[in-house]
Amino acid sequence: QVDLAESGGGSVEAGGSLNLSCVASPRYSSVRVRNFALGWFRQAPGKGREGVAAIVTDGNIAYADSVKGRFTISRDGADASKADAKNTLYLQMDILQPEDSGMYTCGAVSLVTATRALDGMAQGWGYRGQGTQVTVSS
Repeated sequence: QVDLAESGGGSVEAGGSLNLSCVASPRYSSVRVRNFALGWFRQAPGKGREGVAAIVTDGNIAYADSVKGRFTISRDGADASKADAKNTLYLQMDILQPEDSGMYTCGAVSLVTATRALDGMAQGWGYRGQGTQVTVSS
């Protein structure tokens, strides 16, 4: 019910920064994107999915311990009065380390807290985009 499209990945040296964006669009006019927790999860080669950050429209946010203090998640469009408004999700990533490398994917999970969304995305809940690659060299 939600289509997600990411952008902003790339390659950077350790200590550098990247900003990821994701446009969340309702697939049908009856879908309210504001009712979904939006977030990011990542997966490195040979490793499982890890929830990175999630945010809900009331401003509640959850981060993985590994990124706290370095990554910042935000969203806009959540307060738009138009019923089928798109939301744009951002992930500002600072002080990047080689272990942050992986495929970063935007996810949407309906009617859950940010903490539940963080775990749920890692387990495959909800909707997801195609992903964008982040590579951090040492």
